[in-house]
Amino acid sequence: MRRKGQNFLVDTQVIERIADYAEIIPEDRVLEIGPGTGNLTEVISSRAGEAVAIEVDPALAANLLGRFDNVQVVLNDALKVDLSSFSCNKIVSNLPYQISSKITFKIVRIPFDLAVLMYQREFARKMIARPGSEDYGRIPVVVQHFCQVEILEAVPRTAFRPIPEVQSAIVRLKPRLEKPDIDDGLFMKLAEGLFNNRRKKVKKALVAMGVPINEIFLKDVSTIGSSGTDAPKACESMMNKRPEDLLLEEIEKLTEIVHDINSA
Repeated sequence: MRRKGQNFLVDTQVIERIADYAEIIPEDRVLEIGPGTGNLTEVISSRAGEAVAIEVDPALAANLLGRFDNVQVVLNDALKVDLSSFSCNKIVSNLPYQISSKITFKIVRIPFDLAVLMYQREFARKMIARPGSEDYGRIPVVVQHFCQVEILEAVPRTAFRPIPEVQSAIVRLKPRLEKPDIDDGLFMKLAEGLFNNRRKKVKKALVAMGVPINEIFLKDVSTIGSSGTDAPKACESMMNKRPEDLLLEEIEKLTEIVHDINSA
């Protein structure tokens, strides 16, 4: 039976490949979000030392209780709990697609070594989008700020029951090792505000967000753009772009500048 908008993964070969991609070993403690009927949970349990399965549906959670000695079943909404409190080093899930954005924004902000996640293929493509492309927006900017993203394989609709109308894809996330030391919360707010105004120029989008852009022009943004570009020209160029054309590094630099202005 379909519950909470989920399509349950039933293809055993796909399930085994997900576990292979995650390189699950007995030393791992694995977090699974939306275990559903437990098909992926079973494989995780057989390979990991411990696992935590968070399920929002009481009937599905009850069906999992007691089935696996090394799996802690948590009846709760993954969007409402502190995922970091479970101290898992890997995240392996067939995520409920209707919460893809919200749960991904939450996942990327907690500590983990590796995540292998199933998404709707359209969403997965957005995660790897580059500036100037139709799919470039808040989702790829936020995910790529925190993680390295790789689409591992497309998954046919027939791998699920009931069969969904959309195609799916397996994605691997690895924390970005050289992520700049900036205010991540402010970065996410700026990304949201910029892409809510994606058709405006950056300076107008920032004004709409209440950012004092005149003060931005006083800051050193000479590191943005090609080498040798002076700060005023670099800033003017960035301000006249549209958000969909901003490089990730430019949004990160803007975050640093806005943080300095707010702290002054």
